[in-house]
Parts: sequence; structure tokens; C-alpha cells
Amino acid sequence: MKPMPKDLCNADLAVARYGPVGERWLSEMWRGDELADAVVNDTFPGSSSTDAVRVALEHGIGAVDHAPESLRELFAFLDDEPEWVDHARLDRAADALIRHTAALGVVLAAASLLRGAGNSIAGKPLVQTGRYASMPAVRSVEVGEWLRHVITPGGMRRDGAGFAYTVRVRMIHAHVRRGLYRAGIWDEAAWGVPIPQPYMAFTMAEFGHIALDAMRSLGVRLSNDDLDAIYHLWRYVGHVIGMCELNPTDAADHIRIEELYRLTSPGPDDHDREFVVALTDDYLIPELANTFPGPDAARRKVATTLVHGLQRVFLGDTDAEALHIPDTRLKYVIRAAGPALAGLGHLRMVVGGGPQRISRRGYRVRDAEMARMRAAYDVTHQLVDDAPAAPVSRPARVS
Repeated sequence: MKPMPKDLCNADLAVARYGPVGERWLSEMWRGDELADAVVNDTFPGSSSTDAVRVALEHGIGAVDHAPESLRELFAFLDDEPEWVDHARLDRAADALIRHTAALGVVLAAASLLRGAGNSIAGKPLVQTGRYASMPAVRSVEVGEWLRHVITPGGMRRDGAGFAYTVRVRMIHAHVRRGLYRAGIWDEAAWGVPIPQPYMAFTMAEFGHIALDAMRSLGVRLSNDDLDAIYHLWRYVGHVIGMCELNPTDAADHIRIEELYRLTSPGPDDHDREFVVALTDDYLIPELANTFPGPDAARRKVATTLVHGLQRVFLGDTDAEALHIPDTRLKYVIRAAGPALAGLGHLRMVVGGGPQRISRRGYRVRDAEMARMRAAYDVTHQLVDDAPAAPVSRPARVS
């Protein structure tokens, strides 16, 4: 086995606790995404890999003139849908999540992203591309736009927008890896490859178990069939985005990935803490404050206390302290409110006309909210690959 990245922690303990899974976690720190990486490192006379991928997504690989073998291999993989994919379950997952779109939005920002910030190695590609502590609202809109298409019935079919957006995210990752290596600033011996398979797996857990666990603390109660469908959705998203052996299939896999991520992490650094401050002060607090009545100062004060309380509940005090999140006694109230919120959630289902009607309303509310956020933060692009002066090609040196 190749020597472990120098900055990774507890490698021996990871193997002792998790056996072959721990060994795979460590070895996959050296693995990115062979298919996508080959495409972005190939030549496309008169075009670009980004343009060629978009043509192949919309019209098929046959529509790409003189497609190189790397692109043909990528789309041979993408066009060969696994036998285990069940689109009825994917649609059920979308309907189940959209019924709780407000809670999902809160936990993705206040729980999932902050869990990711507890590992300084994982954050280094964003630090070096200048998109970590800068413009958190724009990044949130970009993620929301991707999710909007993934969490939609039919979105992950081959001709669905969620499928196309997920492939584009996959290619963005490959461009970031190439840019960091070409800039000569990536310390592979210390960090492994940029955006390796283990951290891609953790991203699936961020949208899966981490989000679901935090939603449960807010009173969201999902049936076992709904949970099974949601994990199935993220398994297929992981497949399309380039996950290999570590792609999680169920809650147990997600939890194991979370544990390995934390166990082998060197912890957060100042860049991670700057990101948390930017995300909290420039995005979460203003967004929450806008939902309250009253004077601006009073609304912001209430929102600040509530956001810090939610972050403390979602992360736990130890991890919150490491990220320098202020403490508040409101965390005790939030923790105790779960059963009452669950009761209100049940009443909402009854009064709202049942799950199907609430899902239909949820899609409309979600789309309207995305339109509001795009206008509020002046976001005219879809993802970073079509953003003005996209920063993935301009990495900055950082230790």
C-alpha cells in the first residue's frame, strides 16, 4: 500500500476499527476519477472538453465530432445504467424530500456543510480555487440549482436535468484536479489527490445521513420506505458523479463514512473557521432574518442566536467549539423541541391535504425560492463551469 498522506490522522486506528473498509478508505485517498480526469486532460480541436460533454449529454456521444476515446469511455459508463437503479424509488425520494424542503435547506447549510468544514484537507481544493470563504451565498445558490434538478421526479433519468447537472459537477471536480496539479501547488504527499474518492463519499453522506439526522432533530419523521428511497437516490447520484468502491448504499455505509472522515481528519484550520463565519454571517443569518417581522437589528439578533443554536445542536459542542461557533442556551430548547415539532409536522400533513398535495406544493415553493435567491444574489449562471470568470482555473497558493 502506498504511504498514507502525511497530514492524515489515525491511519492505524482506521484499519483496526474498520478492517478492509478502513484500508480502502486510506488507499482511495490516492484515487480521483480516472474517466473524468482522462477527458479533461485530452485534446478537443476546435472545441473544449466542457462543450463536448454538454453536446454528448444532450444529443449523445455520436453527436460529438471526432470524439476522443476518453470521452467515449466516459459516456459508455454514463449511458450504461446499472441494473439496480429503480426510478420509482428515485421519484419517491424526491417527493419525500420536497415535502420538507424548508428543513432540508436549513440542515444542508447549518449541518452538512459545517460537518465538511471539520476536515482541513477536504477543504483545501476550495481554498486554493478561491471559493471557500468567498461568496458563500453564490455557492449555496449553485448547490441549490443542482439539487433542484436532482430532487425532481425524472431528474436522474439519462435525459433528465439532474443527471446532466451531476455529470457537469463531476467534470468540475476533474477540472479542479487538473488546475491544481498544473499550478504546481498541490502537496500530494501530505494530502493525497484533490477531491479523492473518500471525500466524494463523504459528500454523499452530507446530503444523505447527515442531513436526515439533522432533519430528524427538527421533528421531520420519514417512513422506512422513504428513507430507503432517499439512500437509493444518493447511491445513484454517487455512481453518476464518479464514485467507485466507496459509494455508499445505505444508512450504515453513510455512518461508517462519517466516522472515518472524522477519525482520519486533522481537524479544522483557520480557513475552515473563516468559511463558517462567512457562511453564517453573510448567508445563513441574513436569510433567516428575512423571515422574521420587526426592525432589522432585532431580526438579525434573533436570527443570530437561532443559527448558532441550530449549529450547536447539529454538530455537538465538541465540533462546534473546534469551529469557534458561539455557544447559546437556545440549543437546549431546540434539542427538547423535537417531539413537539414532529407533532406539528404530522398535523401539517393532515391539514395540508396529504403527502402528495404537499409534495406538489413543495416543488412550487422550492422553485419560487430558488428564483428569489438567484435574483437576490445576482446569480445569472447555473454552475461554476459557466460562471463569469470561473475561478477553477486560477488556483492560489496556500499551505
